[in-house]
Formats: sequence, structure tokens, C-alpha cells
Amino acid sequence: MNFCKTNKKLFFSAFLIAAGLRANAQFVFKTEYFGRSGYRMSDGETNERVGNSKGSAMVYQGAVNIPLSVKFNDNDRPTKWSLNVGGAYVKLNNKDFTESLVIDEILNLGVSLNHLKPLNDKWSMMATIGGGIYMPGTNFSKMGIENILGSAGVIFIRHLRPNLDLGGGLAINNSFGFPMLFPAVYLNWKTQSKYTVKVSMIKGLEVSAGYDVNKNLGLHLIAEMNGQTALLEQHGKKKIFSHAYLVAGLRPELKLGNKLSIPVTVGINAWRPAGITDRKLKSMFQDKEYYFQASLYASVGLKISF
Repeated sequence: MNFCKTNKKLFFSAFLIAAGLRANAQFVFKTEYFGRSGYRMSDGETNERVGNSKGSAMVYQGAVNIPLSVKFNDNDRPTKWSLNVGGAYVKLNNKDFTESLVIDEILNLGVSLNHLKPLNDKWSMMATIGGGIYMPGTNFSKMGIENILGSAGVIFIRHLRPNLDLGGGLAINNSFGFPMLFPAVYLNWKTQSKYTVKVSMIKGLEVSAGYDVNKNLGLHLIAEMNGQTALLEQHGKKKIFSHAYLVAGLRPELKLGNKLSIPVTVGINAWRPAGITDRKLKSMFQDKEYYFQASLYASVGLKISF
């Protein structure tokens, strides 16, 4: 599976900017560590190490979801307006690179206004509009209009079961310098008992299966895919640097009441594509990709509900 190409398709789809269905305000923060590993290039049947290049990374990201208006109908489905503000900072500790294949920093900041509305007993509509800053560093004096992306999307959600929602729609953004339409996908499935299973494609990909030891501790096996992006100029051409990762591991989650939880994850980074491509549509479909090999992964997070 070409995870780098998959990440590009995920990035340009609406579920990465869509808000969740929760009605309460929530703050989430997470710090992630990716151990050092070698850097490789794959092109068709060719797969080789890029010199002695290697790297590790730290990712710091947070988001707050603020309901502005919430009203429930007779079927307990919400009509909701909410504001989502989030950001991520990535420090890539790259070593022994002889070419400009990677960058050292990524800063992503974004805000979106989201609307969720039930259409009938079986269908809901979710719409979002927003924008963000996607920079190869933290020096705002170097920020230009080319570092700003706008986006909007509409998804129609089918409530197949009380615990299963599936939807699709369209998203529009200016990732390639001009507005383009992309398909949008929505999936949210979970069970709620002492044993839990959850599959979500609301923001990235999240899969987990776990067991609640007691009201204060849960143990979960997880697999997640996420990433960040920077827009930059290289050799006079507009470029996109994509940093994605697929991780898996064991996640104990300490729950302090109903409002606060601390998830800790230890596992592996199975695949970490990271490379610079042209800011053109054809870049999504090229076979050549650069990536860091598998490495140790660890993270600690904080979730607060209000």
C-alpha cells in the first residue's frame, strides 16, 4: 500500500477538517515522539536507502471544539453550530541529508466553523468552512498568501445504526493554488460496554479495541494515521511538504472523573512518509515517494471536557 499517496488523498478530503458530533466543549493536547530511523526512496520496483540520511521527530498538537449553539430534536439528534480551533508544531531532527528533500519544522494553524443538522430520522448534513496557515517554520515575518489555505465541505451522513454513521460528500480547497473539488468521506462506528471497539475517519484515521479495567483505567490497542503539511517555495517553484505517519501500539488511558483523561501510547511508527512534491494535481498520483523507516513511537495526551 502506498501510504504517502494515501496521505495526500486524506489531506485533500473533507474529513480532515470536519468537526465531531459531540455536543460538549472539549480541549485535546498531545505530544508524540518518533524514534530515529533511516530515510528511503521508493519508485516502482526500486526501494533504496538515501545515503546515510536519517531522522526522528517530535509532534505537538492541540485543538479545542467550542459549541456555539446546540439543540436536540425528538430523536435526540443535534442541530449544532460549533467552532474548532487547532494547531500542530513538528520538529524534524534530520541528520546527514545532502539534498533538500525534507524540512526541519512545520507549523499548522487552523480554524473552522461547523454546522450539523438532522434532515430526517436517518440522515444528517454536516457542513464546514474554514482556513489555515501551513508554514515550514515559525517565523511569521516570512508568511505569505501562499501559506494560507481556505476550505469548505458538505457531507451527508446516513445513520445506519445507533452506533454506526457513514457518509460522503464534497470538499473544496485551494491546495494547488486554485479552488478544486475533492471527494469527502465520513465514518464513525463504536461500541460502548466494558469491551470497546471504535473506527473513526473524522479527523485522520483512528482504530481502537480495548477493555475498561475499571472506571479510572482503560487499556486499548490502537492504530492511527495522521499528518501535517507545509506550503513552501523551492528553486522558484511552489511546493508541498507532506509529513504523515501510521502508528500502532498499546494505549493505557487514565480517567480522572468524567471530564479529564490522560492517554499514554507506546508502540511503533510503522510508516512515516515525508517528502517535497510540486504543488500540482499530478503529484497526488506519482509513484515516487520518500519515507522514514519503522521506529519506536510514544505519545502522551490530555483530554478535557467542559
